[in-house]
Amino acid sequence: MLSKPPGFEQKTIGDKVYKLKKALYGLKQAPRAWYDTLSQFLTDNGFTKGKVDKTLFRIQDGEKLLLVQIYVDDIIFGSTNKELCDKFPNLMQGKFEMSMIGELTFFLGLQVKQLKDGTFISQTKYTRDLMKKFGMEGESSVKIPMNTSVKMDIDADGKHVDQTRYRVLIGSLLYLTASRPDITFAVGVCARFQSAPKESHMIVAKRILRYLKGCQEVGLWYPKEGGFKLIGYSDSDYAGCRVDRKSTSGTCQMLGNRLVSWFSKKQNSIATSTSEAEYIAASNCCAQVLWMRQQLRDCEIEEKEIPIMCDNTSAIAITHNPVLHSRTKHIDVRYHFIRDHVEKKDITLEYISTDKQLADIFTKPLCESRFEGLKNELGLIELI
Repeated sequence: MLSKPPGFEQKTIGDKVYKLKKALYGLKQAPRAWYDTLSQFLTDNGFTKGKVDKTLFRIQDGEKLLLVQIYVDDIIFGSTNKELCDKFPNLMQGKFEMSMIGELTFFLGLQVKQLKDGTFISQTKYTRDLMKKFGMEGESSVKIPMNTSVKMDIDADGKHVDQTRYRVLIGSLLYLTASRPDITFAVGVCARFQSAPKESHMIVAKRILRYLKGCQEVGLWYPKEGGFKLIGYSDSDYAGCRVDRKSTSGTCQMLGNRLVSWFSKKQNSIATSTSEAEYIAASNCCAQVLWMRQQLRDCEIEEKEIPIMCDNTSAIAITHNPVLHSRTKHIDVRYHFIRDHVEKKDITLEYISTDKQLADIFTKPLCESRFEGLKNELGLIELI
């Protein structure tokens, strides 16, 4: 007998489920078929694919560069030359039935404001809709998304809450992290308890909404001025999870003074020391930095000896000194690739004091002054 999966029951419609009559566009593999057609057309017209991102296409005429990014049937493009920008829509419309919307203002839920001195990316409308969806109009706002005294665990004796509503809340907040790195850590911690959420977990999750209520129009600012030096920041919170004592890795990558990538994730294995936790986090950061270096090459920007800033001298020593192998032989081999790239001088692991570590915001709850300071450093502002 067929039944709905746990957590997806809909009480108002009983045992009814939706029956799929026809897949979107009439073909289950429509996105792949469309990509193959579009890819072939662009390559026939002189475009080349990106080395690591196969949805990025580029064409170069001397010093003139045109970049085209594909997402299913949405296309954004930009160029260093206005003439190339004008030619591309005509090329596409000559082959496909397409509409040219104009300057980029909205893409995949992100609101984009292009100004003379920079670009502002936010999800203000989505945030306002969240406030209405979860009934936060009458709630007071708070200054930080997670209290520093909060230590979340399974809470076996706690009161159960609606599992579906909790999952919907977490899923909605996860989507918002695309432009709000300030809530990434808090949302990630709450997401660990979706299988059996309790009232204590819901309170912490709703605090994130209360925080967002007070800063709904905050977004990421990308100034036009500034260099393109790629810098990585790596940090960890040793044994921060009370359930299994695993550490949390937090990394971010800056292009000049612009935040372009970030993540906060619980490590797969239990670290036996702070140095080991920091070493694993640095390895994760290294993988992301190497991927971004190749992306920059597709944009005609060459980066060498990319610095990764770490606030643990022991973790830095492990990457340089093979004598320390006896201390780290229990670490999964996939994390040791950072040593090879340090030797090749693809990256350099450099020390930075904890008070200047930008990745700190992705590993633990912070006090208000520290939290606000890191937000400003990451380029999170409210556009006036």
